[in-house]
Amino acid sequence: MNIKNKIKNLQDKKTSFSLKTLGYLVLFSLVIILFLWMFQVIFLQISYEHYQLKNMNTIVKSIEESNLNNLDEVLLTLAYQNSVCIEYEASNGNTVSYNTMMVGCGLDKNISSIKQLKNTLKSKGTKKEGVRLVNPLNKTKAYLYGININYGYVFVYSTLEDIDSASVLIKGQLIYIMCFVLIFACFIAYFLSKRITKPITNITKKAREMGKGNYDIIFQENGTLEIDELAKTLNNTCKDMKKLDELRNDLLANVSHDLKTPLTMIKAYAEMVRDISYKDKEKREKDLNVIIDEADRLNVLVNDLLDLSKLQANSEGLNLEKYDLVHEIENVLRRYDIIKKTENYYFVFDLPEKALVVADKNKINQVIYNLINNAINYTGEDKKVTIRVSEKEKNYLVEIIDTGKGIKTSDLPYIWDKYYKNDKNHKRNVIGTGIGLSIVRNILEQHKFKYGVTSKKGKGATFYFEIVKSK
Repeated sequence: MNIKNKIKNLQDKKTSFSLKTLGYLVLFSLVIILFLWMFQVIFLQISYEHYQLKNMNTIVKSIEESNLNNLDEVLLTLAYQNSVCIEYEASNGNTVSYNTMMVGCGLDKNISSIKQLKNTLKSKGTKKEGVRLVNPLNKTKAYLYGININYGYVFVYSTLEDIDSASVLIKGQLIYIMCFVLIFACFIAYFLSKRITKPITNITKKAREMGKGNYDIIFQENGTLEIDELAKTLNNTCKDMKKLDELRNDLLANVSHDLKTPLTMIKAYAEMVRDISYKDKEKREKDLNVIIDEADRLNVLVNDLLDLSKLQANSEGLNLEKYDLVHEIENVLRRYDIIKKTENYYFVFDLPEKALVVADKNKINQVIYNLINNAINYTGEDKKVTIRVSEKEKNYLVEIIDTGKGIKTSDLPYIWDKYYKNDKNHKRNVIGTGIGLSIVRNILEQHKFKYGVTSKKGKGATFYFEIVKSK
């Protein structure tokens, strides 16, 4: 049997939640019915026997306390009030019976085994003694007590089983009652299982739809705490999946755009060199420089994507070291000299003389570089970017500030995602690849540094992170 067939067999053995619920409820009903049966047939019999034996001791005590003058009245009262039969053998040989017509009485039926027991008790000469026996006429358990009194011998006979006609009838009908209860319990269990599993079944159907890519569905609540919590969680998941799906589509479109544009230019300028400018040295070098620049842009994009993949896979550890953050920021800013000259960007610095920190220097430099790139791409018409480092008690706060149009509050949680844009009109960045903020997030989370962004629509944005001071 191959693996596919084994998996299929395992899937075939699965039972639906509805059937499991039905099975558990039916099993619960059977346990209750079994308990009732045991109570009726076994525990009730034990209780009855215990009661009769206890009652027998009370009867014996009453007989012992009686005297010859009231003995007849006492025996008569005890026999009928306690549903026992009594036989009194006087010392002169006379025998008087009380309630011997009671159902199940074995004293007045000339039963040899009971006669033999009576003679045995009398011959022992003990003051009082009782024995268990089985009545041979109706095969029921009974108890025979012999009491030796000064003026004769008294035998008290009591059945230890409830042989009342009503009790016997109830026991006989119990099997039919049990069958009816079981059928009724199964019906109720079926109804309850359907009612319990219906909301879960509905959620399962909608979850399948969500799995097929339909994120517009709504999971309904039904007033049950656990089901409502599940519905809320799935509704939130559905919203997040819809957002992620949009981001995925944007990512594919934007990466395709960022790859296609330089490739198109490389091809176009290469054809120009081949067909037009190959004889004109100045024009040829200019076209070749464009090809080199676009190849460099492709190289940066590919490297950023590889860096992001490594960070998300956490395949590279941190190389923590002590260094001067201000010095490294100044080194990073030297990369932008060409931007300042050709694009008229200018930078405002608010830095201390020195800021000793502990972190992975290369990765934090990458964070600063990407945050400055982001500020350059989104700053306002004044092309102003501010870099500020503030000292706190245990950390340094690094802020990169632009003067752009700002970010909507609803968009703030998503700006760290790859290629997320405030609008859907993707354009080429002035510098960088569009995935810089995602790289920033992964590096800072790897360091476990606090980071974030504050922004108001139309008033620019401030990206910040905190870095641990050196001790």
